Amino acid sequence: MTAVLPSTHPKTRVKVSEKRGAKGKAITCVIGEHITFKEHSLLSYCFADWQPIIFDMLVVAAAVEFCDRLKRRPALHWSREFELEIAVHDKARWDAPEVKSALISAVSFLTGDKWVFNFTARKTNESPRTQSSLNLPSGARAIVAFSDGMDSRAVAALSANLYGSGVVRVRLGTKKHDQPCKGRSRLPFTNIPYKVRPSAGRFPEASNRSRGFKFAMISGIAAYLSKVDTIVVPESGQGALGPVLIPVVHAYPDYRNHPLFTDRMERLFAALLGHQVAYTFPRLWFTKGETLKAFVTESDERDSWDSTVSCWQQNRHVPVEGSKRQCGICAACMLRRTSVHAAGLSEPNDRYVWENLSADSFEQGASPDFAKHTDALRQYAIAGTMHMDHLAGMADSQRHAPTVRRNALQLAQALGISNEEAEVKLADLLRRHRDEWCAFVGSLGPNSFIRQWTANLQ
Repeated sequence: MTAVLPSTHPKTRVKVSEKRGAKGKAITCVIGEHITFKEHSLLSYCFADWQPIIFDMLVVAAAVEFCDRLKRRPALHWSREFELEIAVHDKARWDAPEVKSALISAVSFLTGDKWVFNFTARKTNESPRTQSSLNLPSGARAIVAFSDGMDSRAVAALSANLYGSGVVRVRLGTKKHDQPCKGRSRLPFTNIPYKVRPSAGRFPEASNRSRGFKFAMISGIAAYLSKVDTIVVPESGQGALGPVLIPVVHAYPDYRNHPLFTDRMERLFAALLGHQVAYTFPRLWFTKGETLKAFVTESDERDSWDSTVSCWQQNRHVPVEGSKRQCGICAACMLRRTSVHAAGLSEPNDRYVWENLSADSFEQGASPDFAKHTDALRQYAIAGTMHMDHLAGMADSQRHAPTVRRNALQLAQALGISNEEAEVKLADLLRRHRDEWCAFVGSLGPNSFIRQWTANLQ
């Protein structure tokens, strides 16, 4: 297991409360000012009975995000140190040793930082919200995170084949389109119900590892309110395990879709809510291409894959004549394009800014109407290609065998399977990723700038 590096920088103290207090050493985060709730979306988490603990869980998730984005990570080290004080309705519940221990374990493991949590009693209670007219889940059997992503769309549909109408889709995005709906019925969990804002300008830190905690907290709340014990993680193998197998330079591994992290969230929900949930990974041992192929083969929603979005880039960085496109060259886009090829499908070239990956040079591959060429985008492209290529290079590699074996051991412990089974499954996944990657790059031709950057196809 990867250890959290000790912080060599001063501790950042943040105080989260209902109103501004006297100025002190702590940075103030005010509920209603820096953490703002969208009433319509919040109501989708408020059923017949108002439960202040749910509101507090959302505040805790928002407070962690506020801290994570507030403090820039050091240039030569990853870890930071936070002391976070949060006003809650039920101080005794949050102060319980098993709750606080589980919370620290989950957040520290995910972000790679050192966290201290202190709780105070709210001075005023939050106003109750209820919505008896909401179409509550009936016969719910599983929670599935739902977003614009390809895996999310595919696995939500495949889960419906397994659980029928018992699948509850929880929207994890912030856009109004593509929200779960059923005719004109009002459904629960239509959006993340809060936003986090800085005191001024923009948040300085962009890594935002706490997003995984936010999404896990939201899905756990939905499971608790729906009275179900199964949460489906839609990520396929490369997306869930790749960021841990191939971390970026000095960065702490990204565990946001990894069973080692969801294990910790399961313990938190058991301690805080007395509710046992199990995060399941139905596509963990499948490539994204295999998941997409299963989706278009087995689901009535098969045609909707084409409208999904995978790109990491913000729209303002990659516009083409004012229209929104995916960049086509970040790691997420490279995995998407490889997977579409592996599934025997195709997309229009103008879906991406980098329309032609067969071009001789990086610059020539972009749309002629794209005017924002930067060195940063080139570095994103190289990093995206290298991530895919290095992951492929781990297959049947003696040099990488200890890393594969160590990760298999961690997965075996988290999933409750034997070390041997985990090692066989992980090795096989890496081979299939390698085969899909090599086939995709090969299809681009011998002069492709992508092929020029690869090591495993030379």
